[in-house]
Amino acid sequence: MVDTALIPSNSESHDKEGSLRYMRMTYPQIAPWLDSLQVCHGLRDTTITNEKGVHLKGYFVRASHSTKHTAVLIHGYTDNAIRMLHIGYLYHHDLHYNIILPDLQFHGESEGRAIQMGWNDRSDMLRWIGATEHIFPNAQIVVHGISMGAATTLCLSGEANLPHSVRAFVEDCGYTSVWDEFGTQMKKKYGMPRFPILYAASAVCKIRFGWSFGEASPLEQVKKAKRPICFIHGDGDSYVPTWMVYQLYAACKSRKCLWIARNVKEHAKSYATYPIEYKRLVRCFLTTEAGMK
Repeated sequence: MVDTALIPSNSESHDKEGSLRYMRMTYPQIAPWLDSLQVCHGLRDTTITNEKGVHLKGYFVRASHSTKHTAVLIHGYTDNAIRMLHIGYLYHHDLHYNIILPDLQFHGESEGRAIQMGWNDRSDMLRWIGATEHIFPNAQIVVHGISMGAATTLCLSGEANLPHSVRAFVEDCGYTSVWDEFGTQMKKKYGMPRFPILYAASAVCKIRFGWSFGEASPLEQVKKAKRPICFIHGDGDSYVPTWMVYQLYAACKSRKCLWIARNVKEHAKSYATYPIEYKRLVRCFLTTEAGMK
């Protein structure tokens, strides 16, 4: 189970060109903007090294005019930075932000022994924020993640040593904990109870990778959050069940807002279904709650 979940052999996340084709097919409205990145603004790459010596790849695009406003965009499970370019379009094209898009460990062009499910990724994100501050001096940063990237965002939100440059978080369909998510998938896909396999797999993960499914908890992290958080979830999501967002929202004690996207049955499809409403929500949240005017 640990190998299947954390070291998948069939991941398409390492196929950059395939990911670009997928984005053009799924979000045709952003195709001209994607073309412009190659001609005008430039999708530039950069690399950082985390505290364990793992090399992590990322991309960034400068806004068309000078601005402090910057979005760090975090992709989901077995995806990559390129597959966050629809949200990159929202921030760069629509809101005129700088954007930076990291590949998480074991995704895209980044190194790593295994997928970290957002838990160890939160430490890597602190490094990415430092890189963001270097690339975009005096940046005012919003961190926006989808699915596992949303879980990463929430795990980051509870860190005590967050730089002052981080003004807000947007999470789209994140899970309460790795334990809850894997337990949900075991029951849904295989009709299996959590005991004994999930307990054993969590122990194996702790031995091999240094963290357990229970401690990897966005829910516990969000309880410590001090910065504003916007919560987004589709009302028919069964991959990351919608009930999770209600628990996350209730646990958050900082400024917050919640949008349940109606009639969204597929996971992580709120933007694809309601791009105008999604953009309006993010813009209003960042303006009113985060002071990013």
